[in-house]
Amino acid sequence: MSEPNTIANVLLVDDEENILSSLRRVLRGEGYNVQIANGGEQALQILRSQPIDLVISDARMPGMDGATLLAEVQKHWPETMRILLTGYADISTTIRAINQGQIYRYISKPWDDDELRLTIRQALAYQHSERERVRLEALSLEQNQRLQELNETLEQRVMARTAELEQTADMLDLAYEELKRSYVTATEVFSSLVNQRIPKDKQTNTQVIALVRAYAEVHGLDAAPSRDLTMAAALYNIGKLTWDDQLLSRPSDLLYKQERERYRQYPVQGENLLMTLEPLQDAARLIRHHQEHWDGSGFPDHLKGEATPFGSRLLKLAVDFIELQRGSILERRLSRDEALLLINKYSGRLYDPQLCERFITLCTELAPDITLADPSILALDTRRLEPGMVLARNLHADNGMLLLNEGKPLTALLIDKLIAFEASESGHYTLFVRTAEDATLATEKTP
Repeated sequence: MSEPNTIANVLLVDDEENILSSLRRVLRGEGYNVQIANGGEQALQILRSQPIDLVISDARMPGMDGATLLAEVQKHWPETMRILLTGYADISTTIRAINQGQIYRYISKPWDDDELRLTIRQALAYQHSERERVRLEALSLEQNQRLQELNETLEQRVMARTAELEQTADMLDLAYEELKRSYVTATEVFSSLVNQRIPKDKQTNTQVIALVRAYAEVHGLDAAPSRDLTMAAALYNIGKLTWDDQLLSRPSDLLYKQERERYRQYPVQGENLLMTLEPLQDAARLIRHHQEHWDGSGFPDHLKGEATPFGSRLLKLAVDFIELQRGSILERRLSRDEALLLINKYSGRLYDPQLCERFITLCTELAPDITLADPSILALDTRRLEPGMVLARNLHADNGMLLLNEGKPLTALLIDKLIAFEASESGHYTLFVRTAEDATLATEKTP
């Protein structure tokens, strides 16, 4: 009875014709296909010749008794349901049927017709549910296997059609191993993916990350706020992913009314996307408030002064400094010095005045490339790298994808892969590295 509407095959086994007749009378009108057998051997012959859903056997029969018959049924046709008819004196036979035949129920003679009919319905319903469970498990296994085969086939097709990207895939595999070490690395990898949605000349995350890291290092920020700042800098514009290309390319000062309303929502959307990840909740809060103004005229919550988190105030400075030079705020791209002059002009209105002063000092007194302000850092092309050197700055591909993260030790194999990747991209990469000795000293100085 593999389907609910299939007619069940019921086998009645008893050596007394009057008992068989009574049972057939009880089942008349139930819609079952009823077979009868006068003993155990005949019952087994029927079971061998056709499928039987339910066997009802008397306990006491000459030759093979009911317990022995049902034990054979359980052994060879375990899906067939088994019910034993027993008298009060057949306790030992009943126990044997329970233990060896694993019967569904036993019914005492004389039976109640309604109870017998209900018991049979319940047995067949249980049988159907078990068969359905087995069917669904088999279907699930089959579908999982088919999905796995499809994934393997798809992977082969993709690799066959994108053979030129194998070197990039190797770099991404290395990056994946590194991102498991920290959420900071993971956010920077995701940031590089976000950049694929943003026009290349508008991509800012890498420079914003470098600025907040430099500030954290120069001013000795603790590890936790530095980490949150870095993750916020990596993902501050994740809320822009739903924008169309026209909105992504247009400076914020030239947006129309509806576009401006949408623009004002991107910090909130960024927070909403990240709040479900517990390690990113503090960074998400910084993202929400990084467009607040010192005088309270910002968005989304019009926070004023120090009510805006410190990290958000710093992130606002770094974002505006880079986006002014990218043409993301004003129609005209500003030079580095023009951007600093404009930021200074709005100190006390848009920006925290004390923080603004320290930020401008950071940008003017250090070398234009902040990382190179550290004399222990070397800028080398791939063919001048040596095993044992350690990356002092994240390495990104030309398309913005993170290849290797800061702190990665270089091996001979990795250097060879970098050279091959550079050749496949027809590009030229400069890596910022420390020697093994300088990297060890830098690690020892880190609290």
